[in-house]
This record gives sequence, structure tokens and C-alpha cells, in this order.
Amino acid sequence: MLERPQEGEYQGFVTGYINLVPEGDLIALLAEQQAETNRIYSGLSNEKAEYRYAEGKWSLKEVLGHVTDTERIMSYRLLRIARGDSTPLPGFDQDAYMEGNPFEGLSVSDLLENYNAVRQATIVLLKQLPKEAFTRLGISNQLPLSARALACIIYGHERNHLTIIQERYLNS
Repeated sequence: MLERPQEGEYQGFVTGYINLVPEGDLIALLAEQQAETNRIYSGLSNEKAEYRYAEGKWSLKEVLGHVTDTERIMSYRLLRIARGDSTPLPGFDQDAYMEGNPFEGLSVSDLLENYNAVRQATIVLLKQLPKEAFTRLGISNQLPLSARALACIIYGHERNHLTIIQERYLNS
């Protein structure tokens, strides 16, 4: 694995996501996570994929769409910071991305196709970055963030959602 991000490379709520990353090769962990997500979603009927464990909660389709959107945004931030772009990057409103139920009309296979394309792009990006790029710092959502912290956030964010899926969607 890349060395874990150090103090000063991240702060705030993303700490919880970074803490979810196990020791090991991060690229291999991302590939294993991708396989896990594909196993979970490829076995879902459309009815189950539209299940919400409580009123006001996202469906499984929306969760996958959200995870994919978030990874796409985090990978973009990672690229900019890794390349030395010092332009402060804005935050994003995850709820605004969900307005109009953009994922409900898509099939599970469509959502997985999008997810897999984004994850593969993230993995290729990480494989091709020079070692020194991972420790570069930028500003995202008004907070300092390193490229390697972003790589860990991508894994940890999805791990958080996979845990919720197992506990609240698939075990109900």
C-alpha cells in the first residue's frame, strides 16, 4: 500500500473513511472491493435494487450511483492535486446529485457498467502516478488534502456504504 496519509494531509469527517482502509496494497484492495460490489449488485433483482430500508433513505440503486459519483469526484480531485494544481477545489452537495432520482430509471447492469468504468479509471490513475505525487497537498472543500488521502477516502467511503448495505439492506 501507499504509505498511510499523515497528520496534516486530511482532517474532518474524512478521518472515518481513512480509518476504514486496512493495511495492504491499496490498488489490490480497490480491485477486491470492486469484485465485492459486483457480487452484491449482480445478484439483485430490480425490485430488491429499489428497496429502501426506511422512508427517506436511498435505494440500493441510489447508493451505487452515489458511490460512483463520489469516486468520480474524488478521483478528479486526486488527479488535480497529484499533478500539482494548487487551485482550491470546491466541495459538492451529495443530495443535489440525487435530485430527480437520476438512478432509479437505470438497470442494475447500467449502474454497474458506470461503476466499473470509474473504478478502473481510478485504478489506472493510481498505477501511473509517480510516487512523489501521492504526498502532494491541495485544498479541497476548504481543507488540506493529499492525493494519497483521497485514494484512501475512495476506498473508505465505499467500505462504509458496503457495511451499511450488508447491515440494513441485505439482512432485512
